[in-house]
Amino acid sequence: MPSKARITPCLWFDSQALEAARYYVKIFRKSKVRKIAYYGEAGREQHGKKPGSVLIVEFELDGRPFTALNGGPAFKFNEALSLQVRCKDQKEVDYYWKKLGAGGDPAAQVCGWLKDKYGVSWQIVPDPVTKLISDHKSAKSQRAFAELMKQKKIDIAAIQKAYDG
Repeated sequence: MPSKARITPCLWFDSQALEAARYYVKIFRKSKVRKIAYYGEAGREQHGKKPGSVLIVEFELDGRPFTALNGGPAFKFNEALSLQVRCKDQKEVDYYWKKLGAGGDPAAQVCGWLKDKYGVSWQIVPDPVTKLISDHKSAKSQRAFAELMKQKKIDIAAIQKAYDG
């Protein structure tokens, strides 16, 4: 059944679309590869891909639709676009940080952001921290935010301690 979502993120890969989709599907609940389309002979002079190689992968992560495209090396991921993973507690933060960060770029880890092994940027966002830093006029929130800015993987307890003073 096709997705009813009007807007679907499309992730451009060189040639790892299916590999990446399968990787992400293993990490998130309620996830699956829905459809795989392949390059044919048509347009080969433009795309240069071998007929029968993967063109597009439609997949779902946590019930949300995504598309992965094998478009070649022309474009690379950067931090201008990231995917947020909302987490209810430290256990979820630790799980997603470990899974998505495996094989990624350690230099890109800051304030809950990481890059996975494909170069996709993710934000691992704990809901409790969002509440603690939401009042920019509060000294408590400012202390919590200052602590957040020092961290790579978010440590909710340390941010709560800073908030509490």
